[in-house]
Amino acid sequence: MEFKDMLEQRWSCRAYLPDEVPGSVISEMFDTAQRTASWCNTQPWHAHVISAPAIKRFSDMLLEHARGGEQSSDFEMPREYRGVYQQRRRETGYALYNSLGIQREDRAARLEQSLKNFEFFGAPHVAVITTDREQGVYGAVDCGGYVANLLLAAQSLGVATVPQAAIAMYSNQVREFLKLPEDRLVVCAVSFGYADNDHPANQFRTRRAAVSDAVTMVTAG
Repeated sequence: MEFKDMLEQRWSCRAYLPDEVPGSVISEMFDTAQRTASWCNTQPWHAHVISAPAIKRFSDMLLEHARGGEQSSDFEMPREYRGVYQQRRRETGYALYNSLGIQREDRAARLEQSLKNFEFFGAPHVAVITTDREQGVYGAVDCGGYVANLLLAAQSLGVATVPQAAIAMYSNQVREFLKLPEDRLVVCAVSFGYADNDHPANQFRTRRAAVSDAVTMVTAG
């Protein structure tokens, strides 16, 4: 598959079949992502891949804390979404709710849908990505590149994915479950498996801004 085709065809899957991804395919995904460029080649990322039966215990633990509303992120969350950022965020949320037949004013249904993050949308595998605390923002940026390449590596192998910041909002609980040392910060998670293409949550696609909105060419001397 051509690189541009992979970018255009990749999407965030929010409903999965129960079938597990073969170990050889998982190994190839992470072997490919390991080629990601990083600051001074430090490669600060580390992935914990959680599958059955551990994934059920992980989900139950996260759901318990998510229902209680107690958050503990290793990174400062966005203070506010304004302007075009709020517009894009709302557009994505409304598209998801519309695909599921959830009305905007139905807060209970919206909450239940958001809690599916902590069930990993039914995916049989979830990878928790962490970074080295001492490398600060640049370590987190490097992890972002790693995650992007992991998503495309999965796409090239027919594996569906969804990157999830929601998991990182319970970093203390994730750290305890995985027995992470204090020098590791939780960046995000990536749930993966084979897509349930008939599920309504997988029937919409997000849009991208025009290049002119994101790129400024500077040529004047």
